[in-house]
Amino acid sequence: MKNSNFDWKPLALVPVLALMVVPFIGSPSTWLTLTVAGLAMGMIIFIIASGLTLIFGLMDVLNFGHGVFIALGAFVAVSVLGSMPDWTGSQELWRNLVAVIPAMLIAMLVAGAVGLAFERFIVRPVYGQHLKQILITMGGMIIGEEIIKMIWGPAQIPLPLPAGMQGSLFIGDAAIEKYRLIAVVVGLLVFGLLAWTLARTKVGLLIRAGVQDREMVESLGYRIRRLFIGVFVAGSALAGLGGVMWGLYQQSVIPQMGAQVNVLIFIVIIIGGLGSTGGALIGALLVGLMANYTGFLVPKVALFSNIALMVAILLWRPQGVYPVTSR
Repeated sequence: MKNSNFDWKPLALVPVLALMVVPFIGSPSTWLTLTVAGLAMGMIIFIIASGLTLIFGLMDVLNFGHGVFIALGAFVAVSVLGSMPDWTGSQELWRNLVAVIPAMLIAMLVAGAVGLAFERFIVRPVYGQHLKQILITMGGMIIGEEIIKMIWGPAQIPLPLPAGMQGSLFIGDAAIEKYRLIAVVVGLLVFGLLAWTLARTKVGLLIRAGVQDREMVESLGYRIRRLFIGVFVAGSALAGLGGVMWGLYQQSVIPQMGAQVNVLIFIVIIIGGLGSTGGALIGALLVGLMANYTGFLVPKVALFSNIALMVAILLWRPQGVYPVTSR
């Protein structure tokens, strides 16, 4: 039986935005190129934001230090990919993936391990105190950036795409970059895995139940604290993965890169509904498309287009497109 209560309207926002700009762009090939680029950028932003969406939505923790895990993942990828020049320099995509996939996994492991320490020593003392969370996690990010500078240096470091991922595919006259297609696939895989874990597994059930009624779940013998620590580690690991994707997207990394995308992350989470994974995906795709369309049509407007988008969404739905009902 179909769920008649499902709210489909937010799902229409992405195609509506894409179709609205067709008359202004004019050329179908240019529109297709911009749309795919926007969707790819949105998917990368979603991967970055999904970790913080989990942490805030399930743990009610405002982690303003999320950016340090993004930067850490990107710098780990620099080291891993830099040690595999024969694989990254190959024109064969499968050889590039042999280098990129381990770089992603190692970045996730390192970011997750640092996230475990971050939760234990920085976040745990301020559970339930949002103002203190903002202040102490911002301080943690500043410290993390300085540690990154100590290890890799303060200068910008190039992170070129592996040779097989460079270049474009052509659909008619539209040029679609190969890496953007890869980013879309990775983003869909992350979203599918998160949605399946939260909706279809026992761990997801326990986490969601723990958010609603922690005492009841603990009375059944489950350690909610351990589950929540796992959520924080998973969120940090996803930030590390997003850092790898964003670094390859920008083709360079700097210690402050996490702080630079923090604003985008919070815009996405606010649009999504403060903790909704599906809402975060819609918000990220809207942000990516808006950035690309306005950057092409009116570059000066692109500087504040995403804030304007957030304001418009909140005027329509003050709690975001898919608000978390328990908040």
